[in-house]
Amino acid sequence: MTEQELNLTQYFSRIGYAGQPAPTTETLFALHTAHTQSIPFENLDVVRGRAISLNPQSLFDKLVTRRRGGYCFEMNGLFSRVLSQLGFSVTRLLARSVIAPGVYTAKLHEVMRVDVSGECFLCDVGYGNDGISAPIPLNSAQPQEQSGSTYRITHDEKARHILERLNDGGFIPMYIFTEDECVPADFEVASHYTSTHPESFFRMMSFATMPTKTGRVTLTDGEFKTVAHGETAVRKLSGKDEFSEVLKDVFGISTAEE
Repeated sequence: MTEQELNLTQYFSRIGYAGQPAPTTETLFALHTAHTQSIPFENLDVVRGRAISLNPQSLFDKLVTRRRGGYCFEMNGLFSRVLSQLGFSVTRLLARSVIAPGVYTAKLHEVMRVDVSGECFLCDVGYGNDGISAPIPLNSAQPQEQSGSTYRITHDEKARHILERLNDGGFIPMYIFTEDECVPADFEVASHYTSTHPESFFRMMSFATMPTKTGRVTLTDGEFKTVAHGETAVRKLSGKDEFSEVLKDVFGISTAEE
């Protein structure tokens, strides 16, 4: 994607960012947080059987110009290019979700390592429910509180990084990854599986979710859930009309665009 194709001014407007576009730690945190709280993680095109394009211009058009959301390969695909254009050192990686201790999925989740000011961070604007909303120091196990949740990164005997989230008094592993840099074809293959395989979770129901300053909002086919200051409120939906109403009012996606 060329500088002309990636309109940073338009992207900044999309996420409500008004700071300096300099490759600093402060900018990285501000952009990461603004992106996750402005562009919803959603799978509407996957459920409807529409092809997912990872072409840079297509990503920009969908997430920025048409004000849609997307899943990890779209969200992190766009964000990695924004950071690279701003002068950050970005390494795109693939992670395995943790199903149970020692049991993992295939490498079906895109994350990135970003190096800035002598530090390295895990960045991930596209995990979805319970995902991080701000960068996490890659080589520190110090717990990090953000958007009402607490995370940390640990390492196993094979020197793999493990992102963990505090849950009911203990840390639960979310996904595991190495720093082996991936190429675009790796993401194309993983995205194709995620969006087309009959057993992919992303094909089973429609959803949209975003972190907020105090928690998270999540919409599924049957309910709308709000988490704020540790308190959870669940509203059952009456049908497609109410789903569309919440989708527009909370996530900014109209049924016409959907």
